[in-house]
Amino acid sequence: MTERLPHEKGFHVSWDQMHRDSRALAWRLDGQGPGPDGTWKAVVAITRGGMAPAMIVSRELDIRTVDTISVKSYNHQTQSAPVVIKAPDMKLVGDGEGVLIIDDLVDTGKTLEVVRELLPKAHFATVYAKPKGRPMVDTFITEVSQDTWIFFPWDMALQYVEPFRGTD
Repeated sequence: MTERLPHEKGFHVSWDQMHRDSRALAWRLDGQGPGPDGTWKAVVAITRGGMAPAMIVSRELDIRTVDTISVKSYNHQTQSAPVVIKAPDMKLVGDGEGVLIIDDLVDTGKTLEVVRELLPKAHFATVYAKPKGRPMVDTFITEVSQDTWIFFPWDMALQYVEPFRGTD
């Protein structure tokens, strides 16, 4: 058997699937916060991938305070050392107590490690998790193997694909 290219062991996520999985994440987080009745005080999305799930989670949990932290750790499909290029309002989020950090995926955990240094008391939630990054996330919905490449809907376009056999 020949070795597969990263895109050949792909997990394709549609907009509809992302919405369902993000709502499932919200259900899992509902009532788990430290505030009255298990509420959360804010959501911080890790950009860019965490923005869509953070919007859905914040809507479902009626959290009106939403901010972002921009961490660059990928250049196309190549991972590098994560760098914070935009921090959230630290007066708002403090040490992270009562704050949900939302991302689409935890891969190796290096991005979440950098964010956790800034917000050690925050609750980290991702829609998808890979085994290496799993210890860095508090709540997630779906685990995939480490060698699976997740194709998110914002990275994809619809196009014709040749059939495996035949031309008709």
